[in-house]
Amino acid sequence: MSHTWFWNLIQNDFKTGNIDFEGCMRLLEKMQINFDEDHFKHIFKKTLDKRTGDAISMDDFRAIYRALVHRPEYDELFKAYSTDGKTLPDGQLLKFLIKEQFQTEANETTALEIIMKYEPIDEVRKKRQLSFEGFIRYMNSEECSVFKIQHKTIYQDMTQPLCDYFISSSHNTYLISDQLMGPSHLWGYTSALLKGCRCLEIDCWDGHNNEPVVYHGHTLTSKIPFRSVIHVIDKYAFMSSAYPLVLSLENHCSPKQQEVMAECMKTILGDKLLSSPIGGEVEISRLPSPEALKFKVLIKNKKVGTLEESLQRMEEDYHGETEEMSDSDDQSDNESSDDTLPLRASRSPAKRRGDPRSSIPPQKKTKVKKTKIALALSDLVVYTKSQKFVSFDHSLQHQKCYENNSIGERAARKLARTSAKEFISHTTRFITRIYPKGTRMTSSNYNPQEFWNVGCQMVALNFQTPGTQMELQDGKFLDNGGCGYVLKPGFLRDRNTSFTPRNVGGYSKPMSLSIRLISGHQLPPSSISKTNKADPMVQIEIYGVPEDQARKKSSVIKSNALCPKWNETFSFTIQVPELAMIRFCVEDEVSLVNNEFLGQYTLPVMSLNTGYRNIPLISKEGIKLESASLFAHIWYY
Repeated sequence: MSHTWFWNLIQNDFKTGNIDFEGCMRLLEKMQINFDEDHFKHIFKKTLDKRTGDAISMDDFRAIYRALVHRPEYDELFKAYSTDGKTLPDGQLLKFLIKEQFQTEANETTALEIIMKYEPIDEVRKKRQLSFEGFIRYMNSEECSVFKIQHKTIYQDMTQPLCDYFISSSHNTYLISDQLMGPSHLWGYTSALLKGCRCLEIDCWDGHNNEPVVYHGHTLTSKIPFRSVIHVIDKYAFMSSAYPLVLSLENHCSPKQQEVMAECMKTILGDKLLSSPIGGEVEISRLPSPEALKFKVLIKNKKVGTLEESLQRMEEDYHGETEEMSDSDDQSDNESSDDTLPLRASRSPAKRRGDPRSSIPPQKKTKVKKTKIALALSDLVVYTKSQKFVSFDHSLQHQKCYENNSIGERAARKLARTSAKEFISHTTRFITRIYPKGTRMTSSNYNPQEFWNVGCQMVALNFQTPGTQMELQDGKFLDNGGCGYVLKPGFLRDRNTSFTPRNVGGYSKPMSLSIRLISGHQLPPSSISKTNKADPMVQIEIYGVPEDQARKKSSVIKSNALCPKWNETFSFTIQVPELAMIRFCVEDEVSLVNNEFLGQYTLPVMSLNTGYRNIPLISKEGIKLESASLFAHIWYY
């Protein structure tokens, strides 16, 4: 039957005789077969070697199709459950789903739905069976991906306060290169929003003709008009996610141009802009939820006075009014102050000797810097008021739930190591944004995991810089339908938690994870290969709390990127799976000391599917390699 089906499918293309390389490619595309051009060229050339001329027959095409599509590892599984080696009746398919894929809730309807969806041969489908062709299509589908299909939709509770979520956040969003001389570009905002990013950064400076501009101040990066940035945000804000978007303003503008900014956001964003509390409440004792703020844009900036004063002013015309804030009451989280903690814990030599006079370090007399803020801009700040971080104790005593802190990575790292318990207690109450240190001139990134481990909501990364750090970010926010909000584990939301990353205590829910890496399929060839070859090896890495960090390597398969076979098993014990990420990285062994990156896939451990699964691969630039994948068997308890 499959023989007849195949001939019927392709015979039209061979009406005028044999087909050439281009014709063969077109036919595969028409059949919706994903293929890597280098591998296809190699297989086509091998087929031609047995022929004269540069065209192939129907039989040749069938051989090429089989080389690309009929994988022996699928054949083995199919034959293990097929009663006649040709088809899989619905009952046998159900057995496969329960026993091999651990789909304990599967029933006859589940099996029938798979047959109806993936079986291409009418006669087989009518008999409620699956041919090998149908089985291949099912095994290559999203349903057999390593990423749980349920997690591709919004499945988490979205009615908790904003501070209870990890929020996808970008740093220097306007840059598409380095932060010294690179171009500022609107594409930075477009691409971040299309990725589901929910917190964008806008560096605003005075421009000509009273029009504010966006760029990395005091550098040679190019400038873009603030107005254009807001237009792009208006267009793409809710294309990938309906949940609230935060605009983190790093504001260096004069009051006059701050007024232009406020007017610009009001007119362009219109109803999307949140400028007063939901339901008009003035006393805010708890942050609203992502659900309550759907399709709203929130402004994160300094704010003068109270919400009540803002609401009163909004009823009057107060055009041109400004207020001065001294640095002591300046709620700025300006990144220029980079990584210094306002109250340093470092002890002076005298204090170490026990000198009573030095119990309070002498404060240098500094000039109090005055900042002028336009009330028109200040009044647009509701739930995301920038508040200078002093200390955890100071926040606990004085900070309001709608006041957020930004802490540079160096200071945050120090706090996470020395005061993890207090840090976590802080992030159960207040939104905390972490940003890269200013010395990262090439816009490199830090490891976001260590800040997720202490519950920081906005761990801002340079989205334009590829690498493991961005792969972790992309992997984490694949979860919950890619909406940019991921609910934090209970132990990072509970204000009385005693969890810390280095002492997980009773919060440990150990997971025993076993991965049998079976094979690879159409892996990208090595850049030094003249054909379609590579010497691939796979690294499986776990990121999470310190005790869960692990890395295991497969052996190297020589000269085979088309269909390398490993059949190696790797075991991991993970203490805090709710925070753990797993990364599959494929590399080409160029020499004993040098590997070339071929592709990777990163996802939350809790989003792993069990059973026989395909692991898609993503390029260095973050683009899915359509034809490349790994095949593995995954099991955990």
